[in-house]
Amino acid sequence: MKSLFALIISLFLFSCSSNTVTNENCNFLLDINVNITINLSLPQYSTLGFVGNSIYISGIGNNGIIVANTGSSYMAWDASDPNYVPGTCSALVPNGLFGTNDCGNGNTYNFVTGEISDNDDPTLVCALKNYRVQQNGNSLTIYN
Repeated sequence: MKSLFALIISLFLFSCSSNTVTNENCNFLLDINVNITINLSLPQYSTLGFVGNSIYISGIGNNGIIVANTGSSYMAWDASDPNYVPGTCSALVPNGLFGTNDCGNGNTYNFVTGEISDNDDPTLVCALKNYRVQQNGNSLTIYN
């Protein structure tokens, strides 16, 4: 009876698998420490006062960061295309709640979900790298 019980437990333990899908192609971005506070009252951030707008801030993260006002919250993403080797053309150029890189491949990302938009290429599986955003009055602290 003990051996039957041990066999059932062993089968159960070894039959379990992880639901986590890892993709070896999603290793282009480095884990760079990000910690910045922006004042929404300053002119360079004034467009974030309106729903559906986003801005690019250079010199932070892998290739700058994108901050977007989604209406219900603010989202912050690394501006480097996660499906492309970082370089001068891989920084996303924001246009409302979407951003496209300048590499000529048309990779466009949604700043609400972080997912690639209109994806017909099954090899583009990496989503944008997200940063945490904490709002305190007119200030946003963006960090990881």
